[in-house]
Amino acid sequence: MPAVQLDLLEWLDGVTSPPVDRLCLRRVDPELNMHRFYVLGIERDLFGQWVLVREWGRIGRQGRVRANAYPSAAVAREARDQLADLKRRRGYRDLVEVPERRPFRWKGARPTQS
Repeated sequence: MPAVQLDLLEWLDGVTSPPVDRLCLRRVDPELNMHRFYVLGIERDLFGQWVLVREWGRIGRQGRVRANAYPSAAVAREARDQLADLKRRRGYRDLVEVPERRPFRWKGARPTQS
C-alpha cells in the first residue's frame, strides 16, 4: 500500500506546479491612510485546471483570497491582465520585487503536539 501512495504523490507532484505568473501591485497613500496590496497569480490545481488566484488586503495584514478556474493558461493570463489594468487605473502600482508568500500563522491557541 505505501508504494501506491508514493506513486500517487509523485503523480500529484507532476500535475501541480508553483505559480506560473505572479504579479504584485500596491497602493499607498499616507494622507488617506491607505496601504493596500493586490496579488494575481496563475497556478494549476490538483485537477490540472488553470486557476487565477487573487489575494488582496491591507499591507501587513492577512488578506482575502479568491480563485477562479479557466480552461487554459492563455485565458487565465488575459483575465489577469484585465484585472491588473483595472487596478492600475485605480492607482495601484507594480512592485519591482515580488515578495514570497508568508507561511500560515495560527491565530489564538496553537494545536497541541503529541
